[in-house]
Amino acid sequence: MNILGIIPARYASTRFPGKPLAMIGKRSMIQRVYEQVKKADVLLDVIVATDDKRIENHVKDFGGKVMMTSADHENGTDRCNEVVKNIQEKNPEKKWDVVVNIQGDEPFIDPSQIKIVTSCFSNKNAQIATLAKIISTKEELFNTNIVKIIIGKNNKAIFFSRQAIPFIRNSGKDNWLIKHEFYKHIGIYAYRTDVLSKITQLKKSSLEIAESLEQLRWLDNAYEIDVRLTNIESVGVDSPDDLKNIINNF
Repeated sequence: MNILGIIPARYASTRFPGKPLAMIGKRSMIQRVYEQVKKADVLLDVIVATDDKRIENHVKDFGGKVMMTSADHENGTDRCNEVVKNIQEKNPEKKWDVVVNIQGDEPFIDPSQIKIVTSCFSNKNAQIATLAKIISTKEELFNTNIVKIIIGKNNKAIFFSRQAIPFIRNSGKDNWLIKHEFYKHIGIYAYRTDVLSKITQLKKSSLEIAESLEQLRWLDNAYEIDVRLTNIESVGVDSPDDLKNIINNF
């Protein structure tokens, strides 16, 4: 199975402009992500997808592969799809079975997480895959910046929300973690390439608009998302304060 890793990286982040080029020690954020992803031996190739020449030049400088993409994409899924289309147009004989979309702001991503999420595609019927982790603190559970996920008995996603789900009736919120096992979403996706092409053509759904979560569009259109658990914490950088915390603990 041919699996391609793509790291979307845009410069114009609202909360942290230029985030991919922010330095952590002697290496940039995007270089650290790229080097970690390259350690995943399930990937045959890794490409940074960007809309900014500064990022393109920087990736080339450290020896990475990079492709310029449109500045109009609203999310990493659309950017990944453009990369696949560009590759296939230039080299029609090159076929990718699965694409892994890796967040460009997780400089310490563990390569084993990429292996776990791609393992879902040993099932020929798998369409999309992602990861989840057990929530262990009340702060995580009720933080609306942390996306929660409900997983069915067949290990497929039922719903995603920024709210704590499910709601535990007749119980104070201090006891929710005792009453039920909650999961947070770890933002790495893998898609079969034909499915990737199709989901990027879907119109936004009302659920997606309400929660600002693109994966709800896929569920709304009856696509299945396989979920695997990880016990490894993701360390994302959304703001300059997040970066300071990482540097202080580096």
